[in-house]
Amino acid sequence: MNSTHRLSHLDQLESEAIYILREVAAQFERPALLFSGGKDSICLVHLALKAFRPGKFPFPLVHIDTGHNFDEALKFRDNLAEKIGEKLIVRYVQDSIDQGKAVEEKGKFPSRNAIQAVTLLDTIAEFKFDACIGGARRDEEKARAKERIFSVRDEFGSWDPKLQRPELWNIYNGKIHVGENVRVFPISNWTELDVWEYIRKEKIDLPSLYFSHQREIVWREELVFPVSKFISLDNTDKVETRTVRFRTVGDMTCTAAVESEANSVDDIIREIQVSRTTERGSRLDDKRSEAAMEERKKGGYF
Repeated sequence: MNSTHRLSHLDQLESEAIYILREVAAQFERPALLFSGGKDSICLVHLALKAFRPGKFPFPLVHIDTGHNFDEALKFRDNLAEKIGEKLIVRYVQDSIDQGKAVEEKGKFPSRNAIQAVTLLDTIAEFKFDACIGGARRDEEKARAKERIFSVRDEFGSWDPKLQRPELWNIYNGKIHVGENVRVFPISNWTELDVWEYIRKEKIDLPSLYFSHQREIVWREELVFPVSKFISLDNTDKVETRTVRFRTVGDMTCTAAVESEANSVDDIIREIQVSRTTERGSRLDDKRSEAAMEERKKGGYF
């Protein structure tokens, strides 16, 4: 009897992502994988291991360190790079500020989220990267949904959502002019739930930030923010200790936590299935305007 093997939903997503990673290796001369120590970039590293082992990665891991990161994410980043034996390149937003290339925000919650684009573009120029692989997903935010999997940036690092190339079936066009580069998003078609179900299936380790823990917090605009040395508290702020976790991990000044008792992947999956808020609903930078993400992307953001 003839039997037809059907790939599961997660297997199909994994296969597509591995195919895209191999396309990057085939089409570009100097690609890089943008790696922050967050769950999406950790999944990208896991997919790259499946795509290229037993060989070495055809690209380095690159992190643009804003200086406002969670210590847990940085420690995880360094440990993972050492464990898999791949090259990690770190460049610092603080250097861009010191050189006068970027101006830091003022205020109680000064964000470096937007100005990290300056450091990224300098890093691309320094190493002559022609493709940067990122962990963005279309379900995250409406500007993300306008992206193609191969998203071309001009010689200034700018993104024009009106000049996206068609992508028919699994055909990806990586041809670019001198000075241009491409941002590649292998998990574009994944959702937050897909990521967590894949993490469960593959038994992928994550930073402790994603699981419930006690932390000092302060409320701002009905969001729960971690207390850190990067924010300026005043007499009106009430510091509390709550049991929280983080759905997304960015800067400590713009990434809010959610109150949660979820301390396992299964708990988190159940929590997401009934959640009425989006993953990036806890990112303060995305709330600044209707087009906040799109404007950052046009300036060279991830």
